[in-house]
Amino acid sequence: MPAMNDIIQTITVYAIPVIFAITLHEAAHGYVAKYFGDATAFLQGRVSLNPLKHVDPIGTIVIPLVLALLPFGFVFGYAKPVPVNFENLRNPKRDMIWVALAGPVANLLQAFLWVGIGSIVEVFDPSESYFARVVQAGVIVNCVVFAFNLIPVPPLDGGRIVMGLLPDRAAHSYSRIEPYGFFIVMGLVAFGLLGVWMGPIVGGLLLFFNSLAAIL
Repeated sequence: MPAMNDIIQTITVYAIPVIFAITLHEAAHGYVAKYFGDATAFLQGRVSLNPLKHVDPIGTIVIPLVLALLPFGFVFGYAKPVPVNFENLRNPKRDMIWVALAGPVANLLQAFLWVGIGSIVEVFDPSESYFARVVQAGVIVNCVVFAFNLIPVPPLDGGRIVMGLLPDRAAHSYSRIEPYGFFIVMGLVAFGLLGVWMGPIVGGLLLFFNSLAAIL
């Protein structure tokens, strides 16, 4: 079990990147849904940069803290999903893909932004300071959130994208696994299979962003 001091230090470094990662991810879903015709999230005040609008007490706080205390070596959580009524979209099947992609794309853009911030931090403070670790955490968190949400299991974004790409009958059949999506992901974690999906994606992204940071 990790020492409490180590956990506290990790929280202080990762708190800001995690808050921004989940807030902008969820707000992006709501904004793109509104753009394509569904104002459900907007009317409920969820197209917002206020983190409190998106934090889920269990998924954002309790589960990550519990996993941090256990020797799994993997910590994840989730935010309060933005409500989307896909029937309100102008072209539900096609627009579902864009709404789902909005969240991961927001995380990818944030990773670029953190690299830019890192280049500024390095100019004013080239030592391995707290701010440098926060920047590194910002890149890592957003790469992980990007890869995790693209797992092709509904209700994750990757599952929504698959449903939007499949023919209607196949998409309807695929959607039936949505109530079991959480348990499927938990099974992947328990059997150590999540890394098969996330490892190459996160590793490739980190290699890219580290190379980009070296150039800037």
